This record gives sequence, structure tokens and C-alpha cells, in this order.
Amino acid sequence: MATPLSWSSAAASDVGRVRTVNEDACLDVPQQGIWAVADGMGGHDAGDFASRMIVDALASLDARSGLAPRVAAARAALQTVNRRLREEAALRHVRTIGSTVAACLASDRRCALLWAGDSRVYLYRDARLRQITHDHTQVEVLREQGYLSAEEARQHPAHHLITRAVGAAPWLEIDETRIDVGDGDLLLICSDGLTNEVDDASIALALTQAAGDCDEAARVLIDLALSRGARDNVSVVVLRASDPSADDRTLFNPSLTL
Repeated sequence: MATPLSWSSAAASDVGRVRTVNEDACLDVPQQGIWAVADGMGGHDAGDFASRMIVDALASLDARSGLAPRVAAARAALQTVNRRLREEAALRHVRTIGSTVAACLASDRRCALLWAGDSRVYLYRDARLRQITHDHTQVEVLREQGYLSAEEARQHPAHHLITRAVGAAPWLEIDETRIDVGDGDLLLICSDGLTNEVDDASIALALTQAAGDCDEAARVLIDLALSRGARDNVSVVVLRASDPSADDRTLFNPSLTL
């Protein structure tokens, strides 16, 4: 029987070079097996209020149940936040108070990923980076239909126009996928403040060079975004799965990629 994985993680967030308020919020609770990034909708009233409400709601979930009940509870919690944000917007007489969300819930050797908007989750395994989530944006629709390349989509002037967010519609549509994880796997959850400035190849290299150190990886990724202009708030959560019973581990040498 496979032993349960243990998790280490780190979160980092920065206001960036242009904005004056950080509307992002991170959740990093490895002992409960839950992590998240929420990106308050830029240009709208109280985006920081929305993102903080999301992570607070997820942090309050019971970690003792299995993965399926926890996912159901997370979905219910996000629907409640969605309703409260719409009520708050009505009270303030503004159109929308909203936020993206990307969350990971871990149980044994499985992770459930939930998301709405353009905050992302990546899996880094065997020195390869793979985007697990897909963006809910108008530009992503064009990319999927073959009208734009991945690089053209990243540079498109309308890349920030999202089609889903918590608080944006009466009913929140949440995408979900589940993945198996193993010893040494890294997951990266990030706001678009990272991916708008740093391409996937640079993200992969940063994770490689951090050699499994979540704090170092989070710091380097934030610094990369800042060095490239950081036009938006930047938030990352890096988590690493470890198998306590895996005594004979094959380690990847970061110098091989240099």
C-alpha cells in the first residue's frame, strides 16, 4: 500500500512595479492540504476584499474528510462567496466586485484543482512544466480555435479580459480536474501577474534551479516578474510532494539544463 505524501510549500506576493494596491491573496496551508491564489479583478471596486474573502472561505474548510467531500465543500464555499460578492456590489452600487481563483486540495496521492478565471496551476515533473488549468479568457478561446499561437495569446492586448470570475455572474461556473501526484512533484499556483511577464520556459528553469526548495522557487519567480516590469500584482504558491518511504530517490541535476 502506498504511503501518504507529505507536503512542503511557500507563498509569495508582491504589489508589482505599477499598481499601488495588492488585490491578490494567497492561501498556503500544507497541514490542511489546501492552497490557492485569488486575483481581485483589476479596475473594479474592492478587488482585494474579494480575493481575501475567497481564501478565508477556503481556509475554513474541514481537512479531515476525503477528497470528494472536500471538493464539494470547496465548491459550496465558493458559491457562497459568489453570492456575497454580488450582494456587496449591489450595496455599494457598483457593477462587479470579483476575483479569479485557482485552488489545489490534496488527499493521499491525489490532488483536485478548482479554478475560475486566468489564475493558473502548473505541474512540474521530471524537469518538465505542464499547464494543468486553462484560462477563462476571450483570448484563450481564440487560441483554442487556432486563430492565435500561444505567444500571440500571451502578448494580445485583450489577454486580461476574463470570461469567468467569482462574483461576476449569479451562478459561478468552476472548472475541476484531478491528478495523481508522486514523490518530487511540484505544483505552481499563480496569478496572471506572473505569466503575463514570465514565459513557461523561464518558469521551468526557475523551478529546476530551485531544486525542490519551495521558498527559493517562490522568491525567484517573484523576482523574475519584477525584473520584467511587473505591471500587475504578482502571486505564487509553490508546493512539493514528498514520499517519506522513498529512500532511494533519483535527483535531477539542474546543471544539465544550463
